[in-house]
Amino acid sequence: MKPKSILILTALLIGLLIATTTHAAAPSGVVTLNLSPAVEAPNQAVKLWVPYPMSDAFQTITDVRVTGNFDASQVLRDPGSGAVYLYATWDKAGKKPSASLSFHVSQTDRRNTQLTEVDAPFPVPVKKYRESTTWVPAADVEMQGIAAKAVMGKEGTLEKAKAVYDWVVENTYRDPKVKGCGLGIPSRTLNECGGGGKCADLSTVFVTLARAAGIPARDVYGLRLSSPKEGDITSAFHCWAEFYLPGTGWVMVDPADVRKMMLVHNVKLKDADEWRRFFWGGDDLFRVVLQKDARGAALEGASAPLNYFMYPAAEVDGKMLNYFDSKAFHYNVTFAADAGK
Repeated sequence: MKPKSILILTALLIGLLIATTTHAAAPSGVVTLNLSPAVEAPNQAVKLWVPYPMSDAFQTITDVRVTGNFDASQVLRDPGSGAVYLYATWDKAGKKPSASLSFHVSQTDRRNTQLTEVDAPFPVPVKKYRESTTWVPAADVEMQGIAAKAVMGKEGTLEKAKAVYDWVVENTYRDPKVKGCGLGIPSRTLNECGGGGKCADLSTVFVTLARAAGIPARDVYGLRLSSPKEGDITSAFHCWAEFYLPGTGWVMVDPADVRKMMLVHNVKLKDADEWRRFFWGGDDLFRVVLQKDARGAALEGASAPLNYFMYPAAEVDGKMLNYFDSKAFHYNVTFAADAGK
């Protein structure tokens, strides 16, 4: 294995046992990702990477199961991006490749109605989320200029983060023609697309501008269900964002869902205050976090880093399959709610 990829299965299993009970109970059940990377001829080499979920303050992941006809598999972490993933390989796919990753998830209420800020420095592990990178170009002159105008006259992390959130809501829109969750390139979203995009596009605009304003922020990738849903949830992939507030911790925001609700319900910006409040500071929707940050993910064996890692990814003889097209790739995601949930 390459040095940059670290086998952490033991640590993951420990992490999966961490339970959190500080909030009210919310939906729970089993999520299953079924994958069969499309091969066109016998004896093609196949590599598959699948996001591997972890427990955190709002979700508990247990009973992780991996099955398939692969030749080898392991759970790895990319230190650079923080991406945790299942890596499976087929040396020569003489038979149809197949793999499955399933896990039980239980969620606690993500709403935080009392955001408390204290005058304290950002913790050392959090400071990296203020950095500018290839994927989050917070040092870009344009991003710096936009952020400066957005937070002008604001004091403290909370006021500045809210100003960035409001700027994104007011200066972007949901473009239903965009494939999947979008490319997640902030300069492209704001310039070539005139502010239009989907959740990966709008969320990374927030993260980039927040960092440009000196606020630690990161993208979050996962599945978002308005309520528990039995059966196929392949279309539930979704991206949102978090910023770090001293005195509270990581705070969830979702400007992309504000713009989605405005489009779905034909709501004008001046009438969107309800949605702006709902998606600021956490909500009570059923969300499953698959990855946090995960930008520029250098996955073991991949031919190039991924801008963001949320969808399953696969290469066949070194050629990346289109993970935006689940039917051509051949994967689906299902959910089975716990009895009584």
